Amino acid sequence: MKRAIQLTALAGVAALALAACAEAPEESGSGSSGSTASAVEGFKPCIVSDQGGFDDKSFNQLSFEGATAGSDEFGVKLTSVQSQSESDFKPNVESLVGQNCSPIVSVGFALSAATIESATANPETEYIIIDDAADADFDGKTDAENIKPLLYDTAQAAFLAGYLSAGYSETGKVGTFGGQPYPTVTIFMDGFKQGVEYYNETKDAKVEVVGFSGGEEGSFTGGFEANETAKTTAQNIIDQGVDVLLPVGGPIYQSAIAAIQDSGKDIALIGADADLFESDPSTQDYVLTSVLKAMDLSTEEAVVAAGKGEFDATPYVGTLENEGVGIAPLHNFEDKVDPALMEEVTALQEQIISGDVVVKSYLSGQE
Repeated sequence: MKRAIQLTALAGVAALALAACAEAPEESGSGSSGSTASAVEGFKPCIVSDQGGFDDKSFNQLSFEGATAGSDEFGVKLTSVQSQSESDFKPNVESLVGQNCSPIVSVGFALSAATIESATANPETEYIIIDDAADADFDGKTDAENIKPLLYDTAQAAFLAGYLSAGYSETGKVGTFGGQPYPTVTIFMDGFKQGVEYYNETKDAKVEVVGFSGGEEGSFTGGFEANETAKTTAQNIIDQGVDVLLPVGGPIYQSAIAAIQDSGKDIALIGADADLFESDPSTQDYVLTSVLKAMDLSTEEAVVAAGKGEFDATPYVGTLENEGVGIAPLHNFEDKVDPALMEEVTALQEQIISGDVVVKSYLSGQE
């Protein structure tokens, strides 16, 4: 199931202390590949979204696709439920418990509290939580032994995107903004900032990052919806002269593109989570690259393990080395980027993997 996340060059191809595009239906069908594996007794995979919904062309959709693929391997239907608001999280999780689901896949850190509470009350049920450590007491351990966290050190991939953006920029200003200042959002923004700073250090340049100064200090929309607030936030950053923009927070990228269109300026977009060029073709004229989290693959692997009776609650951490994170191909921007710059980005990826270049994040233990 392992798929390489490629780093594009001229030819178009280029640990956490815990442990080393269509609309989605309410239920997925069983696999159509003919033969299917036999699942252990009690295997009934289910998934609950956060407010973004399974058709967000990003975070939730990738997770849904992974859970679907894992279910299809056994010819089992995936039961799904979508959350419209925070008040839906707990009842949605409990509705799946009531349907004897196991494993239950919770998509996103916003579902952490509901997942921990449910897992504690139902120790025989298996839970998989995406993008959260399920560690509410911050003691470095998952709060319930039947929860498997899937985590992604996206700072590493965002570092590459930041370096690329700094080298691509002609105005000497690049920008980023997020939905809310959660660690799983700011890890993108901080990695991006580190990459720009590294470019400045190695090139004796002065590319400025607009919209984020570190920690929780930056531009945030207050939510994860594509709305007027998100568009205004993007416009405020665009007005400061950036020519590359990284929005972090699911559908808020749609508001960023609307702001770019209104500005009439030549501004490149950096996608987050999924390769926006592939997941949302309407972005293809704007997307320089995307910072990827292989949530589909890691979710599929976790669901398959549960189906085989091999559920393992050890946290998974996606990195550049294990191909859990990466950056997408340049697609339509390939002929707009200096090949020498891409050679540097390719080399930089190897330096991060080897440890010669250190990217700080709360998942690397080097904040």
